[in-house]
Amino acid sequence: MKAFLFKIVFINLIVFTAYLSVKAQDMPLTIIANSKGAPSELTLGQLRAVLKGEKLRWDDGNKVTIALMKTNTPIGMNTCKRLYNMTSNELNKLFLALVFQGKGEAPTFFNSVSELQTFINQTPGSIGIIESNTTNNERVINVDGKKSI
Repeated sequence: MKAFLFKIVFINLIVFTAYLSVKAQDMPLTIIANSKGAPSELTLGQLRAVLKGEKLRWDDGNKVTIALMKTNTPIGMNTCKRLYNMTSNELNKLFLALVFQGKGEAPTFFNSVSELQTFINQTPGSIGIIESNTTNNERVINVDGKKSI
């Protein structure tokens, strides 16, 4: 009887995890930035270039600092898929290669949205990605004229 109950709980856990993964892909993402650095609007191509470490400084001279949710979180997985067109492992390899080659710095990764928001607010030149429904008083960057993507 215990083995049967364990199987039911285990199956439900797998179904729930798959549901969360699908829902994570549906969440609109919002790009936020510190008031010093990033422009108020970017194209999707410009955003991707920034997020891949191809742009090291903003036009005002501030260093670009990328802040992301950890790649094992729903927002992190969604970011990998939708903005980087990569899996979590591929994204980690991208930044390892950039750092190893001396071409850039790895993003700062966070476990919680509130930690990421605090970092963005305190770090000039920083840019990050959160769910649209979790914005507070952050400066939102429009992407192709939209507040969320």
